[in-house]
Amino acid sequence: MNDHTVKAFDNDIGQLRGLISQMGGLAEDAIEKAMRALQRSDLDLAVEVRSGDKAIDTIEAEVERMAVRIIALRAPMANDLREVVAALKIAGVVERIGDYAKNIAKRVPLIESDHRIEPISILPAMGRMASEMVRDALDAFAARDAEGAVRVCESDTALDDFYDSIFRTLVTHMVENPKTISQVAHLLFVAKNLERIGDHATNVAEMVYFAATGTQMVERERGGREV
Repeated sequence: MNDHTVKAFDNDIGQLRGLISQMGGLAEDAIEKAMRALQRSDLDLAVEVRSGDKAIDTIEAEVERMAVRIIALRAPMANDLREVVAALKIAGVVERIGDYAKNIAKRVPLIESDHRIEPISILPAMGRMASEMVRDALDAFAARDAEGAVRVCESDTALDDFYDSIFRTLVTHMVENPKTISQVAHLLFVAKNLERIGDHATNVAEMVYFAATGTQMVERERGGREV
């Protein structure tokens, strides 16, 4: 490619990275607001999270259009092609992360604000951990940081362990307090959505690793089984 074409391609890649970063910021914000709405029984904030999901969907569509245009007009090869394809896939994953935050927000009106149960207080910490994984995975994409991507995948084990602990706590509370079964069921749903956000952040990290190195990340093991 001549210098003009190279500069144009670099500009396109820069815009693509910017869109992914914007999506990620919105997704992180949605997770944080959804957990705050849950903790405070803030119905207005929950509605804001749900309505804000449209912005993430809009950016995803823009990423798809731009990625297709880059491939069609620039015909990128090797590393460049991997980055464009990774951006296209990552946009879809981040959109799903936004959906999980929206799903959490949908639970807020269903949880009784007058008789809140104690286990709800431990969920925000899990939410922060999941949000940090999303941020770190997208930072790794922006920097083409393969080692950073590996660290994100390693941190997923801690999030899974957190989920297992919360699951046991909630089930124990449900057994000991049968009247709270409905609320606990909603909280179990929230915890599962946070665990899935962590899984999706790990998927992003694996795509980043492949884009940066051209090789697949070695499969990890947790609790005696491959993940």
